[in-house]
Amino acid sequence: MGRVLGEDFTAQLAAAQDGDETSFAALWRDLQPPLLRYLGVAAGPAAEDLASETWIRVARDLATFHGDERGFRGWVFTIARHRLVDWRRHEGRARTVSRPVEQLDGLGARDDPAAEALDRLSTDAALRLLAQLPADQAEVVTLRAVAGLDVPHVASVLGKRPGTVRVLAHRGLRRLADLVTLDAPHDDPSTGVVTP
Repeated sequence: MGRVLGEDFTAQLAAAQDGDETSFAALWRDLQPPLLRYLGVAAGPAAEDLASETWIRVARDLATFHGDERGFRGWVFTIARHRLVDWRRHEGRARTVSRPVEQLDGLGARDDPAAEALDRLSTDAALRLLAQLPADQAEVVTLRAVAGLDVPHVASVLGKRPGTVRVLAHRGLRRLADLVTLDAPHDDPSTGVVTP
């Protein structure tokens, strides 16, 4: 992750900064799905509103951005995090809120409905598990796994040290492993029956 547009990124960014709507749309299409997933885990039903506010700010400040594609991803997620913190402050809470998994759909190709259904089930299950983590761990794991940001960019987005990000990611992943183990079906050796 982190280089979806690849070599085309520089040209798309420059054109978007010059006001080209098609290039801005390409940047939006690249980042909107992981942005919604991140905000969905962190803010539940407010995710779409926060994403809209994020893109308004991105459009307003796009001309001031200088950097590569990873830096751009980090910049967009930093703006999203600021919108999230403001929303949490306004809502008077700082914990992760559950939301319907239907709102976490990506914008993947629809070539193979069976594969898409299996992928959606596994993605939905993973996002439900992420939402069960403490807010700081869920945020770090989501930024790393869903947004595709590396540790330095996650640290920058969250205003934390890279070591703290690594610890939160480690703790979050261990907790996810425990949750997966709890949810896994178990064999009853006395009857040979698998129970959920």
